[in-house]
Amino acid sequence: MTRAVYPGSFDPVTKGHLDVIERSAALVDELIVAVLKNNAKTPLFSVEERVKMLEDVTRHIPNVRVESFCGLSVEFARQRGAKALVRGLRAVTDFEYELQMAQTNRSLQPEIDTLFFATELNYAYISSTIVKEVASYGGDISGFVPPLIADQVYDKIASLKDKEGNV
Repeated sequence: MTRAVYPGSFDPVTKGHLDVIERSAALVDELIVAVLKNNAKTPLFSVEERVKMLEDVTRHIPNVRVESFCGLSVEFARQRGAKALVRGLRAVTDFEYELQMAQTNRSLQPEIDTLFFATELNYAYISSTIVKEVASYGGDISGFVPPLIADQVYDKIASLKDKEGNV
């Protein structure tokens, strides 16, 4: 069985993430979408909420499962018996960092390769950060995230706003 791991924060999952998930899942027997618990960041959604969102938007892909993890993604992949890590590239600016990470991961776990997916052009500018910023100002994020996710983003932001409307 060929297994790959697609790690990320997915805060929230975007159409770009979903594009990479669908395309990479078509190439492996099993794809584990791994949601990072990163104590250095303050995410909009909890790990449990992000796992649930990903489970909901990937329900149509039978060989995808979603888990959370902390620590090194390459170590998580090794523990799960994965042969590859999946990474999405939106622009040339992503490549230098991702190449450095792939080389580091390869030195730590030589049996695990990194597969790079160039995001579809119409999703190349989308990031979770942009989604959150646009939503915080009441902008339309329906083109950036799956429909199921948009309402959750707006609801979460509304629940965090103070009396002056600041998040």
